[in-house]
Amino acid sequence: MIFRSSAIAQNLSNLRHSVLNSWSRVLNATLPERCALCNAAAHLRSLCGSCELELPWLPVKHCPQCALPTPSPNVCGACLSHPPKFDSITAAFVYEWPLAPLIQQYKYGGNLVLARLFAHALNSKISGGVDLIIPMPLAPLRLAERGFNQALEIARIVSSVKKIRLAAHACRRIRESAPQATLPWKERGRNIRGAFVCDMDLRGLRVAVVDDVLTTGATLNELARNLRKAGAIEIQGWVVARAVKQS
Repeated sequence: MIFRSSAIAQNLSNLRHSVLNSWSRVLNATLPERCALCNAAAHLRSLCGSCELELPWLPVKHCPQCALPTPSPNVCGACLSHPPKFDSITAAFVYEWPLAPLIQQYKYGGNLVLARLFAHALNSKISGGVDLIIPMPLAPLRLAERGFNQALEIARIVSSVKKIRLAAHACRRIRESAPQATLPWKERGRNIRGAFVCDMDLRGLRVAVVDDVLTTGATLNELARNLRKAGAIEIQGWVVARAVKQS
């Protein structure tokens, strides 16, 4: 039943993706590009120049393993004390205004044009090489509701630009759970436990997992655990934005 629902969700996702992309091409051909934040002319980009300058780029000084901003560009104390299953995180932005509403437009509003902005920003920060790109899997029911996997759409562009193989269906999310964003930080690791399986032999491969936002790292950590079991020797996280816990 899980496999059937996953296949149905994927078929629905592919259909909606095709429809949304068709409408996007029509609109782009007939209307001038407008800024997604202020609606000013954007000159074939998703943002106008003024709004683009407001984007919260991740500070240069951050932990190379979890990407949290730090006083020095060294591995932070938390990663030294409790090493995650992944090796490193590359992030373009901090998850705050005005980036947060853009990601929400993309993720929940179906504004697929924004995938270009996110993917090219992420590409500008990626320096390490890998053998394979895997998008963060989406739960079947959520995929059916949303109509597309936001991580996959970004990963498609990153894969094309970097000329790195995309394994869109290497991993699956097999268990529905409460959305991570609705839970306290400390409960997210338990919530995501056992949610993924990896169907691909990854022995000897270096893998990058693409996602839109990294918050606690619990979801990536759980997927990385399965990637290790499948034989991956290095796991990088490539994310558009890193959330910083507010005090």
